[in-house]
Amino acid sequence: MDESINTDKVEITGETLKELLDYLSDEIIIFNHNRQIIYANKACEKNYGLTREMLLGKFNHDLFQKKLWTPSIYPEIDKSKKPISIIQTTNTGAELLTSAIPILNDQDEVELLITTAKELHDHKTVTLNTNNKTPTLEEHGIITHSSKMQDIIAFCQKVAITNSTILIQGESGTGKGVLANYIHQISKRKSMPYLTINCAAIPEELLESELFGYTKGAFTGANPSGKAGLLEMGNNGTVFLDEIGDLSLSLQAKLLQVMQDKEFIPIGGNAKKKVNIRFIVATNRNLEKLIEKGQFREDLYYRLNVIDITLPPLRDRKEDIIPLIYHFLHKFNEEYESDKPISQDALDILEWYSWPGNIRQLANLMEKLVIISDTVIDHHALPEVFHQKKNTPIPLNQPDTLDDAVDQAKQHMIRHSFKKHRSSRKVAEDLKISQTTATKLIREYCNDLRQKQ
Repeated sequence: MDESINTDKVEITGETLKELLDYLSDEIIIFNHNRQIIYANKACEKNYGLTREMLLGKFNHDLFQKKLWTPSIYPEIDKSKKPISIIQTTNTGAELLTSAIPILNDQDEVELLITTAKELHDHKTVTLNTNNKTPTLEEHGIITHSSKMQDIIAFCQKVAITNSTILIQGESGTGKGVLANYIHQISKRKSMPYLTINCAAIPEELLESELFGYTKGAFTGANPSGKAGLLEMGNNGTVFLDEIGDLSLSLQAKLLQVMQDKEFIPIGGNAKKKVNIRFIVATNRNLEKLIEKGQFREDLYYRLNVIDITLPPLRDRKEDIIPLIYHFLHKFNEEYESDKPISQDALDILEWYSWPGNIRQLANLMEKLVIISDTVIDHHALPEVFHQKKNTPIPLNQPDTLDDAVDQAKQHMIRHSFKKHRSSRKVAEDLKISQTTATKLIREYCNDLRQKQ
């Protein structure tokens, strides 16, 4: 065994644990058996307009009567004694997706109740464009020099003016939500509501009430006056359903009916509501394979797949990597009031990385680098994964022949080395070739780079 490795257990004190919980963005509240708050983390303060000291020691029924939150989570917990999730509205108007985990004693009574909550705007948004201004691509977060992406943007501009349903497919993090928003903003519905909801982020029983709404007294814990669903709120506008592949079969059937008949019935109601909605849906899953497994309705698939757009992964639009890096560098420098440049060696490594998490991964990395770097962002600040095997370059285009593949690999290696060293002698040493060969290949593949010297 390596003696340098410390195998001792790491001890975490109660105070340390409390400090760690304060870093979480999700709210955490713990109630004792008397339904009295015995712990609240820092995130609670933003949802209720109170300090945590003002929450500690308070009883659930007192806070409920003061309408700090509604509905109460306890009636369902007392009934089921099992973990549940509900949607609550706070006194500040925030909508929370609240999950509660009861800890039972030997008598099957609730000894502790641990609740976690996050604002629902993480999973759904409703926006209204009141200035009627069409944003530019860059203002909309679409940064591209890629011919593939430019073709997709041109296609979007053609189909945006229609009312046809659009299915956007692509890997996670490729910008499906950004593209959906852009289509709405250049459509005839741009001055009407744009509603988006993540079908994978909300439990099925809550998702149905969020989409379709419910009438007075529809179920236990429901708002006493009922609630309008997001489909009703988005009438005459655009509804973007993200992660449509995670929608349950029962909700798929109800969605199909809405799309066919342009009407729906709220939960607990009997009167139909008419809606005029343009649907845009997105998924990173293979819907055809889900159909084969019986997990997705074939009739809904054909209803959704009127216009199909597939976003390429970032590794297939490598010419966008550097522009995106500078876009996010500027954004986070501005956000964190810094002015940190990025070094050429860091850029070289990032340009050749395969980016399995796509644009989302790149954005998260740039935010981290701006935060942790002291002055200049260089290759030392990059996580270990970026240094493994020099991130074997991925060719821009799939080669048709072995000669093409060899030529592309040679071109990428020469350009990468020349960008880094700017010297034929150093390129020769780096690639283990003669300086004569290095000079010849630099002239062949790096003319544009030589002109910048």
